[in-house]
Amino acid sequence: MGQHLYILTGASKGMGRAMAVQLLQQPGNTVIAIARSPLALDTAPVPGAQLLEWSHDLAHAQPLAQRLQQWLLAQAVNAVEGDDMAASFASVSLINNAATIPPVAPLSATDPHALVQALRIGLEAPMLLTSAFLQGVAAWRCPKKVLNISSGLGRRPMASQATYCAVKAGLDNFSQSLALEEALKPHGAKVCSLAPGVIDTAMQLQLRSTAPENFPDVGRFVGLHSQGLLTSAEDAAAQVLAWLGRENFGRPVLADVRSAIG
Repeated sequence: MGQHLYILTGASKGMGRAMAVQLLQQPGNTVIAIARSPLALDTAPVPGAQLLEWSHDLAHAQPLAQRLQQWLLAQAVNAVEGDDMAASFASVSLINNAATIPPVAPLSATDPHALVQALRIGLEAPMLLTSAFLQGVAAWRCPKKVLNISSGLGRRPMASQATYCAVKAGLDNFSQSLALEEALKPHGAKVCSLAPGVIDTAMQLQLRSTAPENFPDVGRFVGLHSQGLLTSAEDAAAQVLAWLGRENFGRPVLADVRSAIG
C-alpha cells in the first residue's frame, strides 16, 4: 500500500542519525532527513527504502516549514485524482528530534545568542514544522503521527539548565494542547512527547564536563557515565521507533521509554 514516510530532524548525529539508519534498513520506508550536515551513511538504504536529505539550519525554520508544507501538498496532488482519501504514503510521521543546549551555566551567565538558538531549534522549529506538516497532510486519511522528543528535564527542574528545561517543558505542553486539537478531527494526527532516557551523546559529554561551580548536578551525570547507565544512541533509537510503532501511540501524550504505561 505504498511507502511509510518519516520526516526526521536532527538526523545527522546521535540518536537522530541512529533512527535514520534503522528506518532505512527497512524496505517500504521513505525518510526525509533534516540536518545541517550530510547523513554520511556507512551502508546504503536497503532496496525499497528511500532517503531524501534536506540541509537546513533549524534556527531559521520558517523557510523549511514552507518547503515541507508545499512538498506534502504536492504528494497529495500526485495521488489518485478526485479522491481526497488518496495519498502517496500508507502512513506519515513527523519526528521532532533536533535540540541543542547553551554552554552549561546559570541563566545569569548564559550567552543571549546561545539561549535564542536553543529556543528556536528546540521549540520554535518543532511548532513551525508541525503546523506545516498538519496543513500539508490535512486531506490524507492515512495514519498520521507527531513524535516530539522530550526529556526528563522537561518534567524535573535543574539548576544551570533553565533554557533546556524550559524548551522541553514547552514541548510537552505544546504536545498536550496539540493532541486535544487533533482529537477533534475525524482523521487527526496522534501526538506524543516522549522522553528517550539518558543517552550517551555529545550532550551528555557536555554536561559531565562542566565545572561544578557552573553546574551543581555535574556529579550525577559523571556517575551515570562511570556506572555504565547511559543508553547507546542505537539502543535509544530502537526504543523510540518501537514506541512510534505502537498501536496505541499517543496514549499517553506524555511518555517515557522507561515506563510501561500505555
